[in-house]
Amino acid sequence: MQRRSFLSTLAAGGALALTAPQALAQTVSDRSASRSPDALPRNDGSHPRYRPSQRFGLGGAIALGDMRRQISEEQARAILKAAWEQGIRYYDTSPWYGLGLSERRVGQLLYPRDRDSYVLSSKTGRLLEPDPGYDHPGWKGVDNFRPEWDFSASATRRSIEDSLQRLGVPRLDMVFIHDLSPDHMGEQWRERFEVARKGAMPELVKMREEGLIKGWGLGVNTLEPLLDTLDASDPDISLLATQYSLLKHEDALKRAFPACEKRNVSLVLGAPLNSGYLAGGEYYNYERGAPAEIAEKRERYRTLAREHGVDLRTAALQFCNAPAVVAAVVPGASSPEQVRENVASMVEARVPKAFWAAAKEQGLMHEDAPTPG
Repeated sequence: MQRRSFLSTLAAGGALALTAPQALAQTVSDRSASRSPDALPRNDGSHPRYRPSQRFGLGGAIALGDMRRQISEEQARAILKAAWEQGIRYYDTSPWYGLGLSERRVGQLLYPRDRDSYVLSSKTGRLLEPDPGYDHPGWKGVDNFRPEWDFSASATRRSIEDSLQRLGVPRLDMVFIHDLSPDHMGEQWRERFEVARKGAMPELVKMREEGLIKGWGLGVNTLEPLLDTLDASDPDISLLATQYSLLKHEDALKRAFPACEKRNVSLVLGAPLNSGYLAGGEYYNYERGAPAEIAEKRERYRTLAREHGVDLRTAALQFCNAPAVVAAVVPGASSPEQVRENVASMVEARVPKAFWAAAKEQGLMHEDAPTPG
């Protein structure tokens, strides 16, 4: 992992000054105790459909759900405490993450706080049934609950009620229909999509009209279900993961973004670092290793970043935050230090325009991709 040895450019007196890694590390350390939520990127509130107030949040899958490795409750609390102290007020979780574990951990942070002081999204599509000692291979703790797909109206309402119980909060801001997508269920996704079209989708519209939620959409890693939902129902905001990043973005840019903009639907971007791969990790989109062309592209980006004195993680996060259709970016974090570094990338670090121009000239980035500033 090369997360700590990075250079960034910081605005200083109208000029851009190159800051050494040690100096920026000191800056992160000096400001790590607390930060105003207003310091992070925000939406202006003028959008016709619901958008979260803050454009930068914390994803609750990898660390908080014990994906790939088990962490202690102390470690989980430290990550969440750092996020709150750094001004993060948007938290995304799911019953699927750790089979209820992520929601319980996020709830420990949020349930004592004023409900209007933060934004919270969770998901539906799987009900958790009691199963003593159940051990799922994707989550590294034994959590005593077995997931069962169910996209019916009654299951959707029960799922949300169950989430509220685990979280200990009275309402959710956003609900995403989770993993209704070919990467999770093959061709069966179309059959289950029909169930959701008649069940989960109208039920979520009803819950929005009742004031129980503010917005809903899909939470998926592929484009087709998201695009089909725009035609099938009336979503407000969807979570799209792994499909828009420095390493892969053309399809989302050309197909998903225009379709969403036409309907005033916005996007939350998950996995902006491709599961930490753009920050130097070994996992690409939840799997160890990456295709050869992706690995080669990351090396080219690393070279370009060194030439321009840029931290590649910073560039990746700011790239995802640039499009107007994007409402929020929700990277995960495996430690309090990663939380602080990610926030510093959004608040303090500056990426020179020459980096973006060079990335497009070298064919690393689509020429129409929006860039910061």
